[in-house]
Amino acid sequence: MVATRTESVERAMSILLAFTTETPKLTLTELAHETGLHKSTVLRLTNSMTLYGFIRRDNTGKFSVGPSVWQLGLLFRKEFLSRDVVKPSLRKLVEFSGETASFYVRAGDQRVCLYRENSPSAVRFHAEEGIRLNLTSGASGLVLRHFSGEETGRAGELNARGTAHSVAETMPDISSIATPVFSSSGDLLGALAISGVRSRFDREARERAVPVLEEVAGSLPV
Repeated sequence: MVATRTESVERAMSILLAFTTETPKLTLTELAHETGLHKSTVLRLTNSMTLYGFIRRDNTGKFSVGPSVWQLGLLFRKEFLSRDVVKPSLRKLVEFSGETASFYVRAGDQRVCLYRENSPSAVRFHAEEGIRLNLTSGASGLVLRHFSGEETGRAGELNARGTAHSVAETMPDISSIATPVFSSSGDLLGALAISGVRSRFDREARERAVPVLEEVAGSLPV
């Protein structure tokens, strides 16, 4: 069955998705450029979104996300895994591997870094919480697609526990491993990943980290 699409809703969503951790505030011109919408359309939609607390506009005329987004974010995190549960596991993975550890969830056709613990190394894969990445690349992208029931054509790349490797898929110098995290009822919650500079996080280093990654994912209290 084909999903019914509503153009005005999609336009409003494109406005919200224009904001990132690097660009938390945008001018009207910048919003129009990022969304591909006319300024008059942006103004009309943001006026409605402001009424419901999804958009704010300051005295300088710049837009940012409103408190309703934060409220929904809290509900989303509560539905999945809390920071208090995941962060100790991420620190354990960083201590073992020396690389960056992250927890990704699927958001439509993208993956979102919900939590992360960056490597202490000066040269590292640096992921910001909230960053959105392509779902069709990277070990975590493959894991999320596969265990969401999507046909990827790459099922043979997953081991018996569902762990995947990737090399230079998302970024040229980065390799990673990822494994699924399930709820007690068997629902996919997300993907736990370790990512590092490929010259350091090579095949041997990744293979050493796989059992630890899988053990940590399986021990998360869900």
